Amino acid sequence: MIFSPKILLAGMTVFSTSAVAQVQSFPVKPVRLILGPSSEVLPRIVAQRLSTMWGYQVLVDPRPGGGGTVAADTVAKSPPDGYTWLLSTATFTVSASLLANPPFDLVRDFQAVTLLASAPFYLMTHPSLPVKTVKELTALAKARPGQLNYGSSGLGTPPHMAAEMYKSMAGINVVHVPYKTVAAAVTDQIAGQIQVSFQYGPSSLPVVRAGRLRGLAVSSAKRSRFAPELPTMDEAGVPGYEIIGWNGIHVPLKTPAEIINKLNADLRQALQAPDVQERLTAASLDIHGHTRAEFEAFVNKDRARWAKVVKDAGITPE
Repeated sequence: MIFSPKILLAGMTVFSTSAVAQVQSFPVKPVRLILGPSSEVLPRIVAQRLSTMWGYQVLVDPRPGGGGTVAADTVAKSPPDGYTWLLSTATFTVSASLLANPPFDLVRDFQAVTLLASAPFYLMTHPSLPVKTVKELTALAKARPGQLNYGSSGLGTPPHMAAEMYKSMAGINVVHVPYKTVAAAVTDQIAGQIQVSFQYGPSSLPVVRAGRLRGLAVSSAKRSRFAPELPTMDEAGVPGYEIIGWNGIHVPLKTPAEIINKLNADLRQALQAPDVQERLTAASLDIHGHTRAEFEAFVNKDRARWAKVVKDAGITPE
């Protein structure tokens, strides 16, 4: 059977109109935002705003096991229809270099939507530890090799790598105690079960300000506007130290571009809402809202940064 050009054009027009209508009506059911071992502060604020905008819930679904692999597996195996998202973090850019055969890759297995927010890590100690500066902590760790410990939200997570980078650059031996979640690590540190940690801003500054833990420094190249009294690691005696944490949104690889573009636009709109800006600022987060291209470039740069950290720390991929 031979179709005339007019019939083919008409069919394409109907298909195009249908696709546009589908995107314009998105979503028509609840959306799931899957989290790995990450703070829930940011995703819950954003999810609440989007739920209000759309009239459909964005359900925050923590899957902290496996250092992020459980969350990634859940999203990668979900239908590529825009209804299942991954809260992406530096955990996934770390694993690209830390693991010999990473089961998931942000570039290979997912598509970038937008960067939501970022924050430095804060080096914290339990008040019982007799140190008030990074230099004092380094000296104590050198005097007591293998006797101090630090907690993280799991093997290969950014808090783990931030501490390993400090150990490598300062030449100290501190024992790693991995947890499944950020909250568990912070809770045990407050209780005195662990002595040292690097934690993301929303998880750390409230307890530092309350005096439950002692803040020594920030991991970024510049001082944080949320805690300007704390020196950078570089200023505190670890020259060249720089790491930041971040949260973004990725979706399964074959998600249609039209859907991703709508998600990008709506997420960026949500981040600009005054109440969201106020709450994220109160949580000590720097707000972004990248275009897709900007976020892809950011992820590639972060992968290269962590590859250098792994190499300089002499960590052999497992």
